[in-house]
Amino acid sequence: MDLASLLSSFLPSWISVCLLLGFFSYLGIVGSVLPGKLVPGANLADGTRLHYRCNGLLSLLSLVGLLVIGGWMDFVSLTAISDRGLELLSTTFIFSVIVTLILYVAGRKSNDRSASLKPHISGNLIDDWWFGIQLNPKFLGVDLKFFFVRAGMMGWLLINLSVVAKSIQDSKLSQSMILYQLFCVIYIMDYFFYEEYMTSTWDIIAERLGFMLVFGDLVWIPFTFSIQGWWLLSNKVELSTAAIVANCCVFVIGYLVFRGANKQKHDFKKNPKALIWGQSPKVIGGKLLVSGYWGIARHCNYLGDLLLALSFSLPCGISSPVPYFYPIYLLILLIWRERRDEARCAEKYKDVWAEYRRAVPWRILPYVY
Repeated sequence: MDLASLLSSFLPSWISVCLLLGFFSYLGIVGSVLPGKLVPGANLADGTRLHYRCNGLLSLLSLVGLLVIGGWMDFVSLTAISDRGLELLSTTFIFSVIVTLILYVAGRKSNDRSASLKPHISGNLIDDWWFGIQLNPKFLGVDLKFFFVRAGMMGWLLINLSVVAKSIQDSKLSQSMILYQLFCVIYIMDYFFYEEYMTSTWDIIAERLGFMLVFGDLVWIPFTFSIQGWWLLSNKVELSTAAIVANCCVFVIGYLVFRGANKQKHDFKKNPKALIWGQSPKVIGGKLLVSGYWGIARHCNYLGDLLLALSFSLPCGISSPVPYFYPIYLLILLIWRERRDEARCAEKYKDVWAEYRRAVPWRILPYVY
């Protein structure tokens, strides 16, 4: 593909706009009407707490079912996303910029003094646009922060499924593609099965909604986490049995650490007396958990996430660094985020945090970092 053709493939079309808006409309409607567990969020600064309808798994399964039926009846093309990947990327990026500019303007004009909608204005336009002004802005009653996270994770799966359909159509379905897709499906389905755990994450609790989160959810997650699938469409990789077994081991270990650590944290926040690994939890300062995975490293969930990211790339072999963009990026991101978390916690907990660091000296990987 020459440069002119490459650049033209990024130009948004009305079809890509309709695909994107149709996807968002579907999520907004079914997210409001389908049954789901109503989960209370964290207590906000003013004592209030938001509630989240966790019906993401049902919404996702319903959407996939509708697409399969539509594809079988020739109403929709299952390769529509993979055929228009680059223009969907640019369309979603433009949408993210427009949405965050609207959020910035609306936030500046807001007089709401509640913890979730009170404007936090630094006076620096770029900073306020990037990090956001309001904690939990809404549109037509929909919590946008929770909505965009859900859209990003579903978008990742839809891109992957369309890539699979494209590989089958082109007779390029390989063992490596199947392995990568299997790991991603398990991970994404697990995310929605435990969707309520998302309500206790730092992004939902403390980060304001600006370009950083909107772009990260709508563009970065679906379009960069799926790079391995795109790469396997054009590159054939033959894996040995030993490589497949090793890849599966990395995925399983990563999944156990990631899911186990997040479950322990979520359960502890709901019930500080809940048993961890069959024993009463050990706590420092009444709030900082030092039992289970959280007694091994202060951010052991990040280790699980990194192992999972690595397992998504290993099916691509080692002939190119391109499929390893995601784990490399995630390593940089999580170290940066871990440093930010450490600074916030040191300021918040003071001497208690120093005691916690002595009890759990390792940040992410024991005996290494």
